[in-house]
Amino acid sequence: MTLQQLRYIIAIDKYRHFGKAAEACSLTQSTLSLMVKKIEEELDVRLFDRDAHPVAPTEMGRKVIDQAKVVLYHVDQITEMTRSEKEALTGPLKIALISTVAPVLVPGLFKYIGDRYPSISLQTEEMLTDTIKDKLRKAEVDLGILAGPVNDPGLLEIPLYHERFLAYVSPDNPAYTQESIRMETLLGQPVWIIRNGLRQLEPSDLKERRFTFERFFEGGRVGILIQVVNNNGGITIVPETHSGFILYSQQNCLRPIVDPVPGRTISLVIRADYIHEAKLNAVVDAVRNIIPGTLQEGVIRKGKLSL
Repeated sequence: MTLQQLRYIIAIDKYRHFGKAAEACSLTQSTLSLMVKKIEEELDVRLFDRDAHPVAPTEMGRKVIDQAKVVLYHVDQITEMTRSEKEALTGPLKIALISTVAPVLVPGLFKYIGDRYPSISLQTEEMLTDTIKDKLRKAEVDLGILAGPVNDPGLLEIPLYHERFLAYVSPDNPAYTQESIRMETLLGQPVWIIRNGLRQLEPSDLKERRFTFERFFEGGRVGILIQVVNNNGGITIVPETHSGFILYSQQNCLRPIVDPVPGRTISLVIRADYIHEAKLNAVVDAVRNIIPGTLQEGVIRKGKLSL
């Protein structure tokens, strides 16, 4: 089995079509089929269900393909180790972010990296937390930016900044007259969330299920929740970094939450065996430039990171 053969089965998994995969690999379809057959004979397993439309990996094929991605990731890491510092700041850089961090960081990341490191081809994509961790394990993305802790021994977490959660309150809500919202007040009424669809979470759900604030908008955008409150009344939760996206005329709907003050730490997450120190520090420096210094105090490290 060769590294190139591993690339072939990954291509088939990507395109789900032998013809398209063969074209991407600059092979004829018959040659590609022969290469896959050789791997299957060597492993004594069937990697793909050729009768499926589109072509799909078998259960064992899925496991082999996932492991092949990790193997090729390590091969690429060996290549990176031999490059000079200047050369290391080139090529693709894939970053996955949770949806409530993406609008805060992505514009600035492209600006900072584009201005200083034009040879880096930055790619970003929004994903759920579990998807980011899964793609990091499989070496399908280089870096993840999400709310910690990640609680995964195979991943390394580097805190970037800490922010509070704020309440966004409709002027029709009794809590609007308060300068701050106590936790008991928040838990005593329905709260708009985006989790498995947009809905209002009842007080009993909030208390009994012990929802973390981060899960109020998992998979959704905070701006939608703001619009829902504006149109329907009620209350929702907003990360502190999103307060700048709210119209000036609506800023007076924001209230700090107290007793206790909820918050989250946003971290940069990498595989424990990640070695591309230069790119890592480029992203950390970009975040330092984007996020207000008050949110970095006591969280982000001084100086360059060493792996």
